[in-house]
Amino acid sequence: MNYRGFRTGRQRSGILSIIALLMLSMIVGCSQSNQNQGITSEQSPQAQEAGSTPPAQSEKTKVVTTFLPIYLFTKAVAGNVADVEILVPPGTEVHEYQATPQNVKAIATANVLVKNGLGLEEFLENIVKNVQNSKLAEINASKGIKPLNEISPVVKTAKEEKGHSHDHAHAQGNPHVWLDPVLAKQQVTNIRDGLIAADPANKTTYEANAATYIKELESLNSEFQQTLQKTPSCTFITFHDAFPYLAQRYNLKQVAVVQIPEDQLSPTDVQNAVSAVKKYNVKALFSEPGVDNKLLTSLSKDLKLTLRTLDSLETGETNPQHYFKAMKANLQTLETACK
Repeated sequence: MNYRGFRTGRQRSGILSIIALLMLSMIVGCSQSNQNQGITSEQSPQAQEAGSTPPAQSEKTKVVTTFLPIYLFTKAVAGNVADVEILVPPGTEVHEYQATPQNVKAIATANVLVKNGLGLEEFLENIVKNVQNSKLAEINASKGIKPLNEISPVVKTAKEEKGHSHDHAHAQGNPHVWLDPVLAKQQVTNIRDGLIAADPANKTTYEANAATYIKELESLNSEFQQTLQKTPSCTFITFHDAFPYLAQRYNLKQVAVVQIPEDQLSPTDVQNAVSAVKKYNVKALFSEPGVDNKLLTSLSKDLKLTLRTLDSLETGETNPQHYFKAMKANLQTLETACK
């Protein structure tokens, strides 16, 4: 069964690149002065000003995170007492990411690695094994979270080429837990505890920062509950299987995930897509930010449904407050679509 987010026209590559492995021995030996090259890192103005003082900079715990939501949560907890970096650039397909030499270097020189878990970051496995970084502590942000399996059917509208499939099995369940504010609290807690274990000297800061962020998540959850209780059992279809946790939490119904190709459409593909959406008699049709698919636009017109955008938080700003900005936009979208 497919629990990977369907993104049309993209193929799975989730293996470590040969180049990255060949570069490993050279990377591990690189000087610390170059360790941040090619990695996105958000630092406070104070930290940037301190760049001319290498001893102070080197004392900070180096934390690498996998992709945007995990970066946002980790940065919120760490504040300015640790250097937090991101491996997968925002807007890049994390489900099918191919590692780079810079990723290998970052993990080889890091103190802490924070991942979402639930089988999402397949590119990590070979890197961690091959760098043999004995000082690396790993934090699984989804520890203790019970994953969802199938809650709605996946409808394919185009036949796969013989011997080739776009299916991406997630044996560990759907990994998109960060889109449920309640489960996001658990992820922030796991990150807090992991950072304290790795860097006990900054325990007080991690606890205070986590408490502040968790309070905001609790407020966001209340806002979702109060708003969406007015539209019970709203049915919707998506083209990316990212929202089952959000749907379950707030009594929405994701009735299907429609997989469609991005190009080389046949009339049959179009008709199959239209039939799939009509079958479920839905109120809402959701795409994602940055997805420019003419078929989706055409579908919405044929079905007399407005195609709206739900954000899976895999692209966007690196400020930890971006999570709340994007989620509140999602709430407005859901409220409008489900009326």
